Amino acid sequence: MTTVPHTTAPSVTDICRRAREASYAVRELTTEVKDRVIAEMADAIDAADDQLKEANALDVAAARESGASATLVDRLTLTDKRIAGMTRAMRTIIDLPDPVGQVVEGRTRPNGIQIEQVREPLGVVAVIYEARPNVTADVAALCLKSGNTAVLRGSSIAQHTNAAIADVLTEVLARQEDVPTDAVQLIRDVSREAALELLKAEEYVDLLVPRGGPGLIQTVKDNATVPTVIDGDGNCHVYVDSTADLTMATAIVINGKTSRPSVCNAVETLLVHQDLADGWLPGVLDELKGLGVEIRGDERVRAVWPDAAPAQDGDWETEYLDLVLAVKVVEDLDAALAHINTYGTRNAEAIVAQDIAVARRFTRAIDSGSVFVNTSTRFSDGGEFGFGVEIGVSTQKLHARGPMGLESLTCVKNVVWGNGQIRVL
Repeated sequence: MTTVPHTTAPSVTDICRRAREASYAVRELTTEVKDRVIAEMADAIDAADDQLKEANALDVAAARESGASATLVDRLTLTDKRIAGMTRAMRTIIDLPDPVGQVVEGRTRPNGIQIEQVREPLGVVAVIYEARPNVTADVAALCLKSGNTAVLRGSSIAQHTNAAIADVLTEVLARQEDVPTDAVQLIRDVSREAALELLKAEEYVDLLVPRGGPGLIQTVKDNATVPTVIDGDGNCHVYVDSTADLTMATAIVINGKTSRPSVCNAVETLLVHQDLADGWLPGVLDELKGLGVEIRGDERVRAVWPDAAPAQDGDWETEYLDLVLAVKVVEDLDAALAHINTYGTRNAEAIVAQDIAVARRFTRAIDSGSVFVNTSTRFSDGGEFGFGVEIGVSTQKLHARGPMGLESLTCVKNVVWGNGQIRVL
């Protein structure tokens, strides 16, 4: 099902309208068709490796020239390994069950009516994202597999890379006889005005997911009239209890902070039970310092490890996305819970403890989309959860929470079967 090439750049509203029209065909695609197209998309991205890196080099050079942070440049950069990871993630989605048409629950009423709750696509899913070009491919594959059309709006810092990836995907769609070319569209206008137009396209957009920093999230909160699921900050904590296996605790803290500090599931604050302050804490801080981590500690931390910079009030609420760690000594589990519930962003929180009662209380008391016991917060990721990839990590509670995969891009409708029943009263 091909479409006539566009002779002029379409408006945001026109893109959303075409996405709505395409959604009626995409929702009826079979699993076999969807999987075949995703496989062709992944193959095409692999084949365009050099083309994508050339486009990305333009964005990276411009970002560095503009003084962008090392963290931002790292998020932006495409390497052979990251391109391979992007296509591997797309192929993983092929192997996942198709949620469309799944019967979640069924029941028979006393009058013989049979009621099924069945998963169906949301329709048109829009994503606004910053400096993560892999999102272009991730969202395309997730939306297609879940029977949705995708409207993508990347930031100016990645505009060449996003356009190159979108061009590859569009070429694949244009060859299909049974899939609309408009199933995946990129908004090329990276102006603020275009973003605001998308936020108000409630006539066409069923869900919008913003993936970016506090500025983007606030803009969405202030202006969106379309339904949204907020992919919020990741001010993640690790609490090390007095009952922790200390070798395990060291490994979890170091992994959570240093394996990739620029992502939202990296640890930003370490909370340590007071019984471990004198013995275990100085050693792990020595290791972190040796790995280039700047430590900002409270008075009790600085008393046992003087190299720490004094922590300010703002440090407890900061998502550093860098090799910086706030560290606090707490009296007990209650104090740790109070701190996390004050400063946490409902993304991912972890405890290291051997006392199962302590661990279970932590999991019940923490208000977060993901809670980890004796493992790293770095596993807060759609791929690690078995979702293939994620469209985002929801830090709210309605519709979806935590890493959002295929099922989060569907809703449930009631399908009622009868054999002539009519309602009397």
